[in-house]
Parts: sequence; structure tokens; C-alpha cells
Amino acid sequence: MADSNTGNTGVAENNSSKCTQGCEHYRRKCKLVSPCCENNYICRFCHNASETHQLIRSKLSKVECMMCQTQQPLAQTCSNKECGVTLGNYFCKICKLYDDEDKEQFHCDGCGLCRVGGRDNYFHCDTCELCLPQIIKDSHKCIEKVSKANCPVCLEDIHTSRIVSHVPPCGHLIHRPCFNDLIKAGFYACPTCSQSMIKMKELWKSLDEEIEDTPMPSEYADLYCNVLCRDCHEESLTMFHVLGHKCLQCGSYNTVRGKGGLFRKQVSRTETSEEPGSPGSSAMGAEGFSDESDKAEH
Repeated sequence: MADSNTGNTGVAENNSSKCTQGCEHYRRKCKLVSPCCENNYICRFCHNASETHQLIRSKLSKVECMMCQTQQPLAQTCSNKECGVTLGNYFCKICKLYDDEDKEQFHCDGCGLCRVGGRDNYFHCDTCELCLPQIIKDSHKCIEKVSKANCPVCLEDIHTSRIVSHVPPCGHLIHRPCFNDLIKAGFYACPTCSQSMIKMKELWKSLDEEIEDTPMPSEYADLYCNVLCRDCHEESLTMFHVLGHKCLQCGSYNTVRGKGGLFRKQVSRTETSEEPGSPGSSAMGAEGFSDESDKAEH
């Protein structure tokens, strides 16, 4: 679940006497009575960090009030009439979630869990199987069950993660902190498909100028190569240069070398007074390319 909270670290019941209002993950006034080990923890994350097994939330049936220590079935208020405290200002009986902090939580039946940020600000995409911001409803690229894939950087779960995810133009998901780390390190391509994750127009323009100011040696001049663009997925026969190969379809330098080696462009010569077959005549009748791979690369 994508939300963030601050607070004290929650630990097992016999070590948590000072923690009465929540943990670093959630603010609440109850502890979960673990059905697996009978130990009490403020949340499942605290349980999973301390135990050698995972707490299965669907099997949870009891909580303990942190005000009066009464164990009871799941409910929003304490069943002890002498206490009656609200265990969580937000309570979802389906997800068995308690939270005192207002994060505009809402339960999404499509996701099968609670989300944060306000129901009106999100829509559920049945193809992606994820709640996405309304502002990208008409522009996002659908990828079947993309939310069920792990983050390609940290390899942690995305669908149930409390870490916010970033949606690049290609549609693959990546945790926002992981995305920021990649950009800071100078990696602009999606780790999953290699498509550019941010607008690169200014960088490509700068590379155009750098290539123009950096002529290739004569033996490499006027050489061409096939490239496949990772951004528009089109092929081009483009000028060879050690600084980069430009896609002639979209202008991107996010390309990879395609089939074949290097080619030198050759232009036909119009036959003049020479007779066909004479030493000065041209055997090439149209513009073409000769394979220069061995000459240029060895």
C-alpha cells in the first residue's frame, strides 16, 4: 500500500511498553494479535521485521486495545465499555487496517487493498491492475498486470508497497526513490525496456552540436550504420559517429547498432564519352552503399 508515516518503532508486546500510539509505519491505538505466533505487534511490518515468518493479514481476527489491553474482534472502537476509545480514525474491515493519520485513505476493490491520496484523485486501470492519477488517465500506456511486477531496481513488490511509484512514458513502474536515484546517477533509460524516462530533447540538441564540432577522422568519414531506436522503435540508416547514433525518425540518440556493419555511401557517376566497359565507365547505375566494416573497424 502506497502511503508514508512517521512515529516510533513498534516491537513485540513484551518490549513495547513505551510505545502507546503507534509505530514508524502507522499511528493507531491497537496491536494486532498475530494468528501465527500469538505475539502482539502494532502492524504487520513490525511483525515481519522481528519474526522469521510473515503475518498473513487475511487470517487476522483479533486486536488488543493499547489503552486498556483488552483483546477483541476487529472493530473501529474498543469493545470495553469503560474504554471505548477509537482504535483508528480510519478503519477498513476488508484490509483489517487501522490508521489515526488522515491520508485520504480509500479502499479499492480492483486493487484489493487500501490506497491513499483521495478516491477522486485516482482511477483504477483494469489492465494495469492499479490505481493511477486522474491526470494520466487518457495518456498512460497500459501494460497488462504491470503492478504485479517487482521494482526493476530494488526488486521489491510494487502492488502492495507503501512506497510511491513513478510511471514513466513506457508504462513500466518503478519506485519513486529508485527512479530519483537513477536520474541522479545519470541513468535516464527504463531498466525494463530501455526507453527514455524523461524528456531528452535538450540533451539530444546538445549532442547534435557536440557531434557537429567533432568531425571523424578521414577513414571514418561518411560511414553509415543501421540503428534501432529504443524510444520510437524504428530503424534508421544513420551517420556513424563515436559519440552517438541519431535516430532519423524521432531525433533520439537512445539507439543501438542494428544489423550489418559500417557502410560507405556511394553516388553513381553519369556516363560520359567513355564507351560501356571502358576503364573510365561506372558499373554502378544508382546510388548505393558499400560494406566498409573490415576497412573501418580493423
